[in-house]
Amino acid sequence: MALHTWFAFFIAACLIAISPGSGAVLSMSHGLSYGVRRTSVTILGLEIALVLVLLIAGAGVGSLLVASEAAFNTIKILGAAYLIYLGWSQWRAPVHVDSQQQVRPAATASRWQRVLTGFLTNATNPKGIVFMVAVLPQFIDHQQPLWLQLLVMAVTMVSVDLVVMHGYAFAASRMQRYFRDARALKIQNRFFGGILMLVGTGLFFFKRSQA
Repeated sequence: MALHTWFAFFIAACLIAISPGSGAVLSMSHGLSYGVRRTSVTILGLEIALVLVLLIAGAGVGSLLVASEAAFNTIKILGAAYLIYLGWSQWRAPVHVDSQQQVRPAATASRWQRVLTGFLTNATNPKGIVFMVAVLPQFIDHQQPLWLQLLVMAVTMVSVDLVVMHGYAFAASRMQRYFRDARALKIQNRFFGGILMLVGTGLFFFKRSQA
């Protein structure tokens, strides 16, 4: 991959990562609830799914998914339903006050649960597949080995996304001191839960580019 092509893809990757979406909302939500260190495993799940989507789009399978109305709608419905479920679960999450009057969520997701949550959030996002299918071909040189170009793109996009998602998580974690009572924690849960449900609802109205 030529340097100028890589730089253009790097700029595109930055714009993709910075633009708010379900991954950013999840990173902020977990950053506020668990702190940056624990949110790293959530972000790991996001990145695994990001690489999977990139490989699917790069291999041409993504184009088939976008072209097939049934496959596209299946992914869209699953993704929307999952985000709504995730948002509703956070909206109604109970709050626990221990014997020392410290407020914390009544249930803390395990490491693997956070990885899976991150993975499913990105893997079931049809917008990600459509965007990759639209963007990747512009940076692929068909005279060069495809696998090497996809590797460079995957490393670039994951590196950028890791920094941005950790930035979102860090910014949210700085607000933890304002959420130390039950009422504030409930507001936090309902705020992020509501946003996730809105994003999920929005996916139901997302259409293929040719539609």
